[in-house]
Amino acid sequence: MGRNFGQGIVTSQRGRLLDAQIAGVAARQHGNITYAQLIAVGLSAAGVHYRVKVGRLFHVYRTVYAVGHPPSTPLQWASAAVLACGRGAALSHASAMVLWEFWRRWEFPLEVSVGRDRRPRGITVHRSSTLSWRDVATHRGVRVTRPARTLLDIAPRLDEKGLKRIVSRALHSPWLTESQLTELLARHPTMRSAARIAEMIGLPGTPSRSEWEDQFPDWCARNGLPQPIMGASVCGLAVDALFPLEKVIVELDSWEFHKDRIAFETDRDRDATTAAAGYLTIRITWQRAQAAEREATRLQEILRGRRGR
Repeated sequence: MGRNFGQGIVTSQRGRLLDAQIAGVAARQHGNITYAQLIAVGLSAAGVHYRVKVGRLFHVYRTVYAVGHPPSTPLQWASAAVLACGRGAALSHASAMVLWEFWRRWEFPLEVSVGRDRRPRGITVHRSSTLSWRDVATHRGVRVTRPARTLLDIAPRLDEKGLKRIVSRALHSPWLTESQLTELLARHPTMRSAARIAEMIGLPGTPSRSEWEDQFPDWCARNGLPQPIMGASVCGLAVDALFPLEKVIVELDSWEFHKDRIAFETDRDRDATTAAAGYLTIRITWQRAQAAEREATRLQEILRGRRGR
């Protein structure tokens, strides 16, 4: 009996250790874990069945379980949906729009894009042959299509007025820059949605990478300026170019998305936010940059002055 008692203690300790490992994996996935992950930490099929029976695991989607309690928030459901669709899957379309805060209301079933045919029940799955690693990011702990790709996917559902409003909102968010959107459009020139968005942001014909933002590092090199970091994050905001040592931000403005009152106010609110953290924002247009000597000399003096403080 003593030996059986000792074996019981060992079994109990092992069970607690497994539960702790399961909880650790689930904590990184909004409380969810896949069947494959359960087996990987050392649980058997019988162990999975037992934990479902006693209420430690709750079946959410095919091969996906919630740990401790069923999903109760949209993020928990979103994470579970992506896990259910397998490797390479990403939250997309209307669901991605909400995750990036371009839309406000979650709608079910959730939408997920995949590169291979996998269609769990309860999820709207979009199979895409063009979805690549460049189109996917992790945001708020969930794999999701990047903002530019999300706009491309959702465009067919919007009329011209609605699409223009959403594109403008995305470009004035911390998550998307004009150059990122242009780069994506260049990779999908034959898609009708790409042509619609390209026209809205002032790109003639088949779009290419934003010329000004793409050429700015070379412009700096030609004019004796240090190399900036492009697309850096400052105070949670995506900035066009950053000189980190001098704490100088350069915004490469275009008239198309900086001409209305909303853009005017948004730009100045961003500038005030970064200024409070000690950053100086300089705004340069492509037209002004053509007077390279004058513009570069002025920027060089600004950088020198900031280094000498």
